[in-house]
Amino acid sequence: MTSRELLYVKTIAEENSISKAARKLYVAQPSLSQAVQKLEEQLGTPLFNRTTAGLSLTYAGERYYHMAAQILKMYENFEIEISDINNLKTGRIHLGITNHLGILTLPQTMKRFKEICPFVEVLVTEDNSAGLEKRLATGELDFVIMHAPAQVQYSKIRYKTLRRDPFVLVAAKDHPLVSKAVVTQGYPYPVLDLRLLEQEPMIRLDPDQRIRQITDSVLRRAGITQVSTVITLKNHTTAQLLAAQGLGVTMVPLEYSRLTVEQEQPPALLSIDQRYEAWWDMCIATLEGGFLSKADELFIRCIPGNGGLGEGDGTSG
Repeated sequence: MTSRELLYVKTIAEENSISKAARKLYVAQPSLSQAVQKLEEQLGTPLFNRTTAGLSLTYAGERYYHMAAQILKMYENFEIEISDINNLKTGRIHLGITNHLGILTLPQTMKRFKEICPFVEVLVTEDNSAGLEKRLATGELDFVIMHAPAQVQYSKIRYKTLRRDPFVLVAAKDHPLVSKAVVTQGYPYPVLDLRLLEQEPMIRLDPDQRIRQITDSVLRRAGITQVSTVITLKNHTTAQLLAAQGLGVTMVPLEYSRLTVEQEQPPALLSIDQRYEAWWDMCIATLEGGFLSKADELFIRCIPGNGGLGEGDGTSG
Protein backbone atom coordinates (compact mmCIF):
# COMPACT_ATOMS: atom_id res chain seq x y z
CA MET A 1 0.00 0.00 0.00
CA THR A 2 1.77 3.14 -1.22
CA SER A 3 1.07 6.83 -0.76
CA ARG A 4 0.23 6.97 -4.46
CA GLU A 5 -2.45 4.28 -4.04
CA LEU A 6 -3.86 6.12 -1.03
CA LEU A 7 -4.09 9.31 -3.05
CA TYR A 8 -5.66 7.51 -6.01
CA VAL A 9 -8.51 6.01 -3.97
CA LYS A 10 -9.09 9.23 -2.01
CA THR A 11 -9.33 11.32 -5.19
CA ILE A 12 -11.62 8.89 -7.02
CA ALA A 13 -13.92 8.74 -3.99
CA GLU A 14 -14.15 12.53 -3.81
CA GLU A 15 -14.69 12.97 -7.55
CA ASN A 16 -17.07 9.96 -7.89
CA SER A 17 -15.44 9.35 -11.26
CA ILE A 18 -12.22 7.78 -12.51
CA SER A 19 -12.08 10.14 -15.49
CA LYS A 20 -12.43 13.25 -13.31
CA ALA A 21 -9.90 11.88 -10.82
CA ALA A 22 -7.45 11.14 -13.64
CA ARG A 23 -7.65 14.74 -14.83
CA LYS A 24 -7.16 16.07 -11.32
CA LEU A 25 -4.19 13.75 -10.71
CA TYR A 26 -2.68 14.36 -14.18
CA VAL A 27 -2.51 10.63 -14.94
CA ALA A 28 -3.93 8.62 -17.83
CA GLN A 29 -7.36 7.17 -17.12
CA PRO A 30 -6.40 3.59 -18.14
CA SER A 31 -3.38 3.71 -15.81
CA LEU A 32 -5.54 4.89 -12.94
CA SER A 33 -8.14 2.18 -13.57
CA GLN A 34 -5.45 -0.51 -13.68
CA ALA A 35 -3.88 0.76 -10.47
CA VAL A 36 -7.21 0.56 -8.63
CA GLN A 37 -8.00 -2.90 -10.00
CA LYS A 38 -4.57 -4.14 -8.94
CA LEU A 39 -5.09 -2.72 -5.45
CA GLU A 40 -8.51 -4.37 -5.17
CA GLU A 41 -6.98 -7.70 -6.22
CA GLN A 42 -4.30 -7.34 -3.54
CA LEU A 43 -6.90 -6.52 -0.88
CA GLY A 44 -9.24 -9.26 -2.08
CA THR A 45 -12.30 -7.01 -2.08
CA PRO A 46 -13.75 -4.25 -4.28
CA LEU A 47 -13.42 -0.67 -3.07
CA PHE A 48 -15.97 0.81 -5.46
CA ASN A 49 -19.44 -0.06 -6.71
CA ARG A 50 -19.41 0.51 -10.47
CA THR A 51 -22.80 1.51 -11.89
CA THR A 52 -24.08 3.47 -14.88
CA ALA A 53 -24.62 6.40 -12.51
CA GLY A 54 -20.96 6.44 -11.54
CA LEU A 55 -18.80 5.14 -8.70
CA SER A 56 -19.66 4.81 -5.03
CA LEU A 57 -17.64 3.37 -2.16
CA THR A 58 -18.27 -0.10 -0.81
CA TYR A 59 -18.03 -0.58 2.95
CA ALA A 60 -14.41 -1.64 2.55
CA GLY A 61 -13.89 1.38 0.30
CA GLU A 62 -15.28 3.73 2.95
CA ARG A 63 -12.88 2.30 5.53
CA TYR A 64 -9.98 2.63 3.07
CA TYR A 65 -10.95 6.21 2.20
CA HIS A 66 -10.99 7.39 5.81
CA MET A 67 -7.69 5.64 6.51
CA ALA A 68 -6.15 7.18 3.38
CA ALA A 69 -7.29 10.68 4.36
CA GLN A 70 -5.75 10.31 7.82
CA ILE A 71 -2.43 8.92 6.57
CA LEU A 72 -2.06 11.52 3.81
CA LYS A 73 -2.83 14.28 6.30
CA MET A 74 -0.20 12.94 8.69
CA TYR A 75 2.34 12.93 5.87
CA GLU A 76 1.39 16.49 4.91
CA ASN A 77 1.71 17.61 8.54
CA PHE A 78 5.20 16.11 8.66
CA GLU A 79 6.18 18.08 5.56
CA ILE A 80 4.81 21.22 7.19
CA GLU A 81 6.85 20.59 10.35
CA ILE A 82 9.97 20.29 8.21
CA SER A 83 9.04 23.58 6.57
CA ASP A 84 8.76 25.22 9.98
CA ILE A 85 12.16 23.82 10.92
CA ASN A 86 13.56 25.48 7.80
CA ASN A 87 12.19 28.80 9.08
CA LEU A 88 9.56 29.08 6.34
CA LYS A 89 12.11 29.07 3.53
CA THR A 90 9.85 26.56 1.76
CA GLY A 91 6.51 24.86 2.32
CA ARG A 92 2.86 25.03 1.42
CA ILE A 93 -0.47 25.83 3.01
CA HIS A 94 -3.86 24.77 1.68
CA LEU A 95 -6.80 26.92 2.69
CA GLY A 96 -10.44 27.10 1.67
CA ILE A 97 -12.57 30.21 1.19
CA THR A 98 -16.00 31.10 -0.14
CA ASN A 99 -16.03 32.88 -3.49
CA HIS A 100 -17.14 36.31 -2.33
CA LEU A 101 -14.92 36.33 0.75
CA GLY A 102 -12.06 35.52 -1.60
CA ILE A 103 -12.73 38.77 -3.46
CA LEU A 104 -13.03 40.75 -0.23
CA THR A 105 -10.13 39.38 1.80
CA LEU A 106 -7.55 37.53 -0.29
CA PRO A 107 -5.86 40.44 -2.12
CA GLN A 108 -4.95 42.31 1.07
CA THR A 109 -4.19 39.14 3.03
CA MET A 110 -1.92 37.67 0.36
CA LYS A 111 0.03 40.91 0.04
CA ARG A 112 0.78 41.00 3.76
CA PHE A 113 1.52 37.27 3.96
CA LYS A 114 3.95 37.28 1.02
CA GLU A 115 5.90 40.09 2.65
CA ILE A 116 6.50 37.73 5.58
CA CYS A 117 6.64 34.34 3.85
CA PRO A 118 7.69 34.92 0.22
CA PHE A 119 8.69 31.29 -0.38
CA VAL A 120 5.62 29.52 1.03
CA GLU A 121 3.20 28.27 -1.63
CA VAL A 122 -0.47 29.05 -0.99
CA LEU A 123 -3.10 26.69 -2.45
CA VAL A 124 -6.63 28.11 -2.40
CA THR A 125 -9.83 26.08 -2.83
CA GLU A 126 -12.97 28.13 -3.52
CA ASP A 127 -16.32 26.48 -2.84
CA ASN A 128 -19.57 27.08 -1.00
CA SER A 129 -19.65 26.72 2.78
CA ALA A 130 -21.00 23.16 2.78
CA GLY A 131 -18.31 21.97 0.36
CA LEU A 132 -15.53 23.65 2.33
CA GLU A 133 -16.68 22.15 5.63
CA LYS A 134 -16.70 18.70 4.03
CA ARG A 135 -13.16 19.17 2.71
CA LEU A 136 -11.97 20.44 6.09
CA ALA A 137 -13.58 17.51 7.91
CA THR A 138 -11.71 15.02 5.68
CA GLY A 139 -8.39 16.78 6.27
CA GLU A 140 -7.99 18.11 2.73
CA LEU A 141 -7.74 21.72 3.97
CA ASP A 142 -5.66 23.26 6.75
CA PHE A 143 -8.31 25.85 7.61
CA VAL A 144 -11.24 27.67 6.01
CA ILE A 145 -12.21 31.35 5.83
CA MET A 146 -16.01 31.35 5.80
CA HIS A 147 -19.14 32.39 7.65
CA ALA A 148 -20.16 30.36 10.68
CA PRO A 149 -23.22 28.12 10.20
CA ALA A 150 -26.58 28.74 11.86
CA GLN A 151 -26.49 25.07 12.90
CA VAL A 152 -23.24 23.14 13.28
CA GLN A 153 -23.08 20.09 11.00
CA TYR A 154 -19.61 18.82 11.95
CA SER A 155 -18.93 18.47 15.68
CA LYS A 156 -15.16 18.38 15.13
CA ILE A 157 -14.99 21.77 13.38
CA ARG A 158 -14.24 24.82 15.50
CA TYR A 159 -15.18 28.37 14.45
CA LYS A 160 -13.28 31.48 15.59
CA THR A 161 -15.25 34.67 14.91
CA LEU A 162 -13.40 37.57 13.24
CA ARG A 163 -16.25 40.03 12.65
CA ARG A 164 -20.05 40.23 12.48
CA ASP A 165 -22.13 41.49 9.52
CA PRO A 166 -25.89 42.15 9.90
CA PHE A 167 -28.42 41.10 7.26
CA VAL A 168 -30.79 43.54 5.56
CA LEU A 169 -34.01 43.11 3.64
CA VAL A 170 -33.90 44.10 -0.03
CA ALA A 171 -37.03 45.29 -1.85
CA ALA A 172 -38.15 47.61 -4.63
CA LYS A 173 -38.25 51.29 -3.64
CA ASP A 174 -42.01 51.44 -4.25
CA HIS A 175 -42.75 48.20 -2.38
CA PRO A 176 -45.59 48.62 0.18
CA LEU A 177 -43.37 47.23 2.95
CA VAL A 178 -40.98 50.19 2.65
CA SER A 179 -43.56 52.61 4.05
CA LYS A 180 -44.15 50.30 7.03
CA ALA A 181 -40.51 50.36 8.16
CA VAL A 182 -39.66 52.57 11.13
CA VAL A 183 -36.57 54.75 11.52
CA THR A 184 -34.84 53.43 14.65
CA GLN A 185 -31.72 54.67 16.40
CA GLY A 186 -28.74 52.33 16.07
CA TYR A 187 -29.82 50.84 12.72
CA PRO A 188 -28.43 51.93 9.31
CA TYR A 189 -31.87 51.71 7.62
CA PRO A 190 -35.53 51.85 8.70
CA VAL A 191 -36.47 48.69 10.62
CA LEU A 192 -39.18 46.37 9.30
CA ASP A 193 -41.14 43.99 11.50
CA LEU A 194 -40.35 40.63 9.84
CA ARG A 195 -43.77 39.26 10.73
CA LEU A 196 -45.07 41.40 7.85
CA LEU A 197 -43.28 39.02 5.46
CA GLU A 198 -45.94 36.34 6.02
CA GLN A 199 -47.09 35.22 2.54
CA GLU A 200 -44.79 37.81 0.94
CA PRO A 201 -43.17 36.51 -2.31
CA MET A 202 -39.46 35.93 -1.69
CA ILE A 203 -36.38 35.51 -3.85
CA ARG A 204 -34.23 32.84 -2.22
CA LEU A 205 -30.75 31.43 -2.67
CA ASP A 206 -29.77 27.76 -2.99
CA PRO A 207 -30.30 25.72 0.23
CA ASP A 208 -26.57 24.80 0.31
CA GLN A 209 -25.56 28.45 0.56
CA ARG A 210 -24.91 29.99 3.97
CA ILE A 211 -26.99 33.10 3.18
CA ARG A 212 -30.04 30.89 2.58
CA GLN A 213 -29.45 28.96 5.80
CA ILE A 214 -29.18 32.16 7.85
CA THR A 215 -32.25 33.61 6.12
CA ASP A 216 -34.33 30.51 6.87
CA SER A 217 -33.35 30.59 10.55
CA VAL A 218 -34.27 34.30 10.76
CA LEU A 219 -37.68 33.65 9.20
CA ARG A 220 -38.31 30.80 11.65
CA ARG A 221 -37.57 33.15 14.56
CA ALA A 222 -40.18 35.50 13.12
CA GLY A 223 -42.69 32.62 13.13
CA ILE A 224 -42.68 32.22 9.34
CA THR A 225 -42.50 28.56 8.36
CA GLN A 226 -44.29 28.65 5.00
CA VAL A 227 -42.40 30.78 2.47
CA SER A 228 -43.81 31.84 -0.89
CA THR A 229 -40.78 31.41 -3.17
CA VAL A 230 -40.72 33.28 -6.49
CA ILE A 231 -37.37 31.96 -7.67
CA THR A 232 -34.36 30.10 -6.26
CA LEU A 233 -30.89 30.96 -7.55
CA LYS A 234 -27.24 31.05 -6.46
CA ASN A 235 -26.14 34.61 -7.19
CA HIS A 236 -26.96 37.05 -4.38
CA THR A 237 -26.36 40.08 -6.64
CA THR A 238 -28.93 38.79 -9.14
CA ALA A 239 -31.36 38.22 -6.26
CA GLN A 240 -31.00 41.87 -5.23
CA LEU A 241 -31.47 43.14 -8.76
CA LEU A 242 -34.64 41.07 -9.14
CA ALA A 243 -35.89 42.45 -5.83
CA ALA A 244 -35.21 45.99 -7.06
CA GLN A 245 -37.50 45.22 -10.04
CA GLY A 246 -40.32 44.30 -7.67
CA LEU A 247 -40.33 40.55 -8.30
CA GLY A 248 -40.12 39.78 -4.59
CA VAL A 249 -38.01 40.53 -1.53
CA THR A 250 -34.73 38.94 -0.49
CA MET A 251 -32.34 39.00 2.42
CA VAL A 252 -28.55 39.51 2.17
CA PRO A 253 -25.66 40.61 4.40
CA LEU A 254 -25.17 44.39 4.64
CA GLU A 255 -21.68 44.02 3.15
CA TYR A 256 -23.11 42.35 0.05
CA SER A 257 -25.92 44.89 -0.35
CA ARG A 258 -23.37 47.57 -1.23
CA LEU A 259 -22.83 45.85 -4.59
CA THR A 260 -26.18 47.11 -5.89
CA VAL A 261 -26.58 50.60 -4.39
CA GLU A 262 -25.00 52.25 -7.45
CA GLN A 263 -27.24 50.48 -9.96
CA GLU A 264 -29.45 52.57 -12.26
CA GLN A 265 -32.45 51.24 -10.33
CA PRO A 266 -31.12 50.48 -6.83
CA PRO A 267 -33.28 48.61 -4.31
CA ALA A 268 -34.57 49.83 -0.97
CA LEU A 269 -32.72 48.44 2.05
CA LEU A 270 -34.45 47.76 5.35
CA SER A 271 -32.85 46.80 8.65
CA ILE A 272 -33.97 43.84 10.76
CA ASP A 273 -34.57 43.98 14.51
CA GLN A 274 -31.74 42.41 16.52
CA ARG A 275 -34.13 40.06 18.30
CA TYR A 276 -34.26 37.96 15.12
CA GLU A 277 -30.47 37.45 15.19
CA ALA A 278 -30.19 38.37 11.51
CA TRP A 279 -26.45 38.33 11.04
CA TRP A 280 -23.55 36.09 10.23
CA ASP A 281 -20.03 35.87 11.59
CA MET A 282 -16.96 35.77 9.39
CA CYS A 283 -14.73 33.16 10.98
CA ILE A 284 -11.77 30.85 10.72
CA ALA A 285 -12.84 27.20 10.73
CA THR A 286 -10.33 24.60 11.89
CA LEU A 287 -10.48 20.92 12.69
CA GLU A 288 -10.44 20.02 16.37
CA GLY A 289 -7.07 18.43 17.12
CA GLY A 290 -5.84 19.39 13.64
CA PHE A 291 -2.35 20.68 12.98
CA LEU A 292 -1.75 24.31 12.04
CA SER A 293 1.72 25.11 10.81
CA LYS A 294 3.58 28.29 11.61
CA ALA A 295 2.76 29.49 8.09
CA ASP A 296 -0.96 28.73 8.63
CA GLU A 297 -0.98 30.77 11.82
CA LEU A 298 0.82 33.70 10.19
CA PHE A 299 -1.62 33.68 7.27
CA ILE A 300 -4.59 33.77 9.65
CA ARG A 301 -3.08 36.72 11.51
CA CYS A 302 -2.78 38.59 8.20
CA ILE A 303 -6.54 38.42 7.53
CA PRO A 304 -8.24 41.83 7.91
CA GLY A 305 -10.32 41.91 11.08
CA ASN A 306 -8.12 39.38 12.89
CA GLY A 307 -5.94 41.80 14.78
CA GLY A 308 -3.18 41.93 12.14
CA LEU A 309 0.54 41.81 12.66
CA GLY A 310 2.17 44.43 14.81
CA GLU A 311 5.67 45.82 14.59
CA GLY A 312 8.25 43.11 14.99
CA ASP A 313 5.87 40.25 14.19
CA GLY A 314 6.67 37.72 11.52
CA THR A 315 9.99 36.10 10.77
CA SER A 316 13.44 37.43 10.23
CA GLY A 317 15.47 36.63 7.18
